[in-house]
Amino acid sequence: QVQLVESGGGSVQAGGSLRLSCAVSGFSSSINYLTWFRQAPGKEREGVATVQVGSRVTDYVASVKGRFTISRDNARNTVNLQMMDLKSEDTAMYYCAATSQSNWWLRFDPSRYNFWGPGTQVTVSS
Repeated sequence: QVQLVESGGGSVQAGGSLRLSCAVSGFSSSINYLTWFRQAPGKEREGVATVQVGSRVTDYVASVKGRFTISRDNARNTVNLQMMDLKSEDTAMYYCAATSQSNWWLRFDPSRYNFWGPGTQVTVSS
């Protein structure tokens, strides 16, 4: 059973940076994507950044491209999200998730994810 636990959230002023980390245990070779999602109050959960496990190909939602970087540390079994130039609209609960589904066009579909962490709050004040 894959288990995910996020850390690194907090409060920061606009323009600041945060680094989120997701500890992955019980990793299965069937996992194809590790993805960071976020959900702001009253909004739907959206995919922010993903890494395809086999190829290490990454992708980002347009609103964070150039500001966020996803990386996987195999030695530490973590997947990290470096967030820079944070904006107030980045305020949300951030979740790490894993899926065994393998279709690229479903990489940001939260309904396709089997495993979720409890989340970590990011608050950006302007």
